Amino acid sequence: MTMTAQLLDTAVGPVNVRTDGRTAGEPVVFVHGNLSDARIFDEQADLLGEGFRAVAVDQRGFGSTPPRPVDATRGVRDLADDVTAAIDALDLGPVHLVGHSMGGGVVMQIALDRPEAVRSLTLVAPISPYGFGATLPDGSPTTPDFAGSGGGGANPELVRLMREQERGGDHPASPRSVTRSIFFPSPDDIRDEDLIVDGILAAAVGDDHYPGDSVPSDNWPGVAPGDRGILNAISPKHFDLSGFGTAGLAVPVLWVHGAADMVVNERSMLDFGTLGEDGAVPGWPGADVHPPQPMVTQMRAVLERHAAGGATVREEGWTDAGHFIFTQHPHRFAELLADHLQAAARPEPAS
Repeated sequence: MTMTAQLLDTAVGPVNVRTDGRTAGEPVVFVHGNLSDARIFDEQADLLGEGFRAVAVDQRGFGSTPPRPVDATRGVRDLADDVTAAIDALDLGPVHLVGHSMGGGVVMQIALDRPEAVRSLTLVAPISPYGFGATLPDGSPTTPDFAGSGGGGANPELVRLMREQERGGDHPASPRSVTRSIFFPSPDDIRDEDLIVDGILAAAVGDDHYPGDSVPSDNWPGVAPGDRGILNAISPKHFDLSGFGTAGLAVPVLWVHGAADMVVNERSMLDFGTLGEDGAVPGWPGADVHPPQPMVTQMRAVLERHAAGGATVREEGWTDAGHFIFTQHPHRFAELLADHLQAAARPEPAS
């Protein structure tokens, strides 16, 4: 099926969605991650089985949704509001939510705030429930000001090249180089490099968008999160979904992650704890003060509490998968998603 874009007039402003044209079937709403957009899910929408229909949402400042400031003090609720506003504008009713990376945090936030609107969750390489960076294994902050997370953690050269719409791969910090070196285990695993690069370059850049603002810190590595923009919205200063596991939600969860993921893992290559331990950022205070954030372990602990409350949780860890699992292994992922959706689907009424 061909996905078609539509700019919706919603309660929070214009929101771009991509839909597959089907009018029947339970809606499956796909939510992209940071530096990505709804187009990344076109292939999965085409693979979606009978009985379901696909909707993919561009969150503010990504893809074709116009930029609006991100109030990071709300965590990812501004982004969650974009998704729920699109769901309401399309009158979809309860939906299955599929969230990738930061989008995993967005769909968990929706489930917490509007549990009646969610049939199931699929978390694909999701951000830790404690946010990105600057936390100890139990989720507590490494320093009182959450130094090492937020807008100051972005590579300024990547930000500059995004502003310049650089599409080449010669610079090591270019969007294309980041795609090859960080988003996938190897360049050979990339099936549509331009699609990934297009998503990065479509992102709005600035203090209200990507990466957000920052403030100086007396704590290593010398920068702490501000209150505006995307990277601050996922800083543990503002982002905490650890209560998901004890909220009493019945929503079934499929969690898929890759051992070769260099973005969300036990030693993320974008985490100051890892960079300091590897000597890439001088002055590292040591693992007892600022360790690499164990992102997978943190998510597992929260989902184990969710399962202990009676909900269904299925974890799938793929040894060969990087951050964009569903583009690296599209058919394998689609089969797994189909099983999850069928299990969570509304039962057919008795005849």
